[in-house]
Amino acid sequence: MSARLAAEPAVGDVWSYWSLDGDPTLRAEDGGSALVLAHVLGDATSARAAIAGLIPAYTIDDGDAVAVAVAGGEAASTQISRLATQDFVRAEMVIVPLMLVLLLLVYRRVSSALLTLAVGLFAVLATLAALRLLAMVTEVSSFAANVTLVMGVGLGVDYSLFVISRFREALGRGSTVRDALVETLETAGRTVVFSALTVAASLAVLLALPFPFLQSFGYAGIIVVVTAVVGALVVLPAALALVGQRAVRRGVASRPPAPVEPRPVEQGAWYRFGTGVMRRPVLFGGIALAVVLALAAPALGLRIGLPDDRVLPDTSSVRQTYDVLRADFAVEANDAIHVVAPDAAGVAPAAVAGYAAALSQVEGIVAVNSTAGTFADGRLVREPGAAAERLAGASGTRLEAIPTREVLAGTDSDRLVADVRAVPSPVGPVVVGGYPAELSDFRSVLMDRVPLVAALILLVTFVILFLMSGSLLVPVKATVLNLLSIGVMFGVLVTVFQNGFLADLLGFTPIGTLDPAFPILMFCVAYGLSMDYEVFMLSRIKEEYDRTGDNNRSVLLGMQRSAPLITAAALTLAVSFGVYAAGQIMYLKMIGIGTAVAIAVDATLIRAVLVPAFMRLAGRANWWAPAPLRRLHARFGIRESAGPPPRRPEDAVPAR
Repeated sequence: MSARLAAEPAVGDVWSYWSLDGDPTLRAEDGGSALVLAHVLGDATSARAAIAGLIPAYTIDDGDAVAVAVAGGEAASTQISRLATQDFVRAEMVIVPLMLVLLLLVYRRVSSALLTLAVGLFAVLATLAALRLLAMVTEVSSFAANVTLVMGVGLGVDYSLFVISRFREALGRGSTVRDALVETLETAGRTVVFSALTVAASLAVLLALPFPFLQSFGYAGIIVVVTAVVGALVVLPAALALVGQRAVRRGVASRPPAPVEPRPVEQGAWYRFGTGVMRRPVLFGGIALAVVLALAAPALGLRIGLPDDRVLPDTSSVRQTYDVLRADFAVEANDAIHVVAPDAAGVAPAAVAGYAAALSQVEGIVAVNSTAGTFADGRLVREPGAAAERLAGASGTRLEAIPTREVLAGTDSDRLVADVRAVPSPVGPVVVGGYPAELSDFRSVLMDRVPLVAALILLVTFVILFLMSGSLLVPVKATVLNLLSIGVMFGVLVTVFQNGFLADLLGFTPIGTLDPAFPILMFCVAYGLSMDYEVFMLSRIKEEYDRTGDNNRSVLLGMQRSAPLITAAALTLAVSFGVYAAGQIMYLKMIGIGTAVAIAVDATLIRAVLVPAFMRLAGRANWWAPAPLRRLHARFGIRESAGPPPRRPEDAVPAR
């Protein structure tokens, strides 16, 4: 088997329990199985392509005396990528018809529902095409396609709902189709652009992380936002010009319908609900805040750890092989820490032996293989044999420090790698690699960049909201409330995916920690989508405030006109993400459930209760800014109402 594997064109070095004179770290505790380790040549993309063929070729269990199974970090990544692609196809088959049904319930018009869904599909297909081109010059994660599907459909639906709603409002007042389109693009079109900027900015900060895996989500996020905007503001208006009056009623009209007397806004359900909240803002706001904080509280117990094969379903062949390794092997010989001295030519064997002995005394290291032999607890336990030739280079040497299973499975692997690096080297400068060191460095750099990512998101979205509102307090309020919805999302991640609540029902295996990459990705996605709804609601509130100067009534009117759209958009987007709860990969379940919960909380407790309660308590202070910033907003700001807002001296007074 070893000889056959070594003959594979993509395989370099091969070694095993038998070729290394019975190395005990490569043998199961009961002696019933042993390991053959192989190095697959090439970068991650070519290696995974080769491994995809090696897995079935070397998964052998035909009743003979010897059964063979395949594991390894890249083998797990290969199956994760394949299953993620399968989940994408399944989700596409569910999301598209489900969205059509939901849109028919929202619009009660087939034409409007089909146009909205078409914009979402346009965004998805255009983004996938762009990612295909991008993959020719940089690495693009297979998970980016999954995120593209739900965000493309979701944002396309969001923006189309807003545009079509405004178009139908104008037609309902008796405008011609042409005039209604002009009004829609001058008002809702601006808001869509600013909303898109907040989402794109939130995902663009992923480009500040020096990891192609996360950067690919940044590229996908920017592209899907741009294509959704093009669909909503270019393709959709052209289609609406053809549909015309059928957007609001059946049949084709030869002339605009007579204006319909609208129902008094005070009779609207959201107006009446907002009135109740604003009558007792402390009571209702306090209850909503308590619920949100209770849901977010588990996030305080977040534990960051290393990913492993258990993100795969237990039906995966690689996962099953790892289950055998965990049960039967005492150490992780296949996840050794590699200590390489590239310029060790002429170094005395005694120096190599002393270094290996010192490394073997690091807490969490079971044994160290070197050209001077195998060492454990500072003592030579096996003379150098076949391993010496494998570990010797043309001008250097390599040592393998084999960790315990417990230290890799827990949260102490960073300490282990740091301790190995801290051992003084008598063989010249060394570099430390291998799976544990790679993940430790990844996590260290990632966590070091988190403050920068968070600061960029907060700064960019603050500036965008200021340009919309001309206020200092409104962007601060939006930031705090959005962070509350993010806190709820992290609370769900800890409760469900770290601690294992509902794990059997959802079909995954909790490992007690969370891989940091996906929570950071989800933070950027959920924050951008929450700000998306903030922009929709704020634009209508600000439009009324510019017109009337009445803070409380502006909030109520803004709620009545935006809340139905936000509810419909949140429902469609939450359902889109929620589809991935049935995915095969735990990462996709995390993204689906965590983001769906954040969207649901944001559209209900945050937008419907905390926003009106806060704005009622703040009064006119909501709209205050110092004179220099007011002048800046007057020049560069955005508003939905046509023309400049009326000037009100009291706007500068931070009073209620």
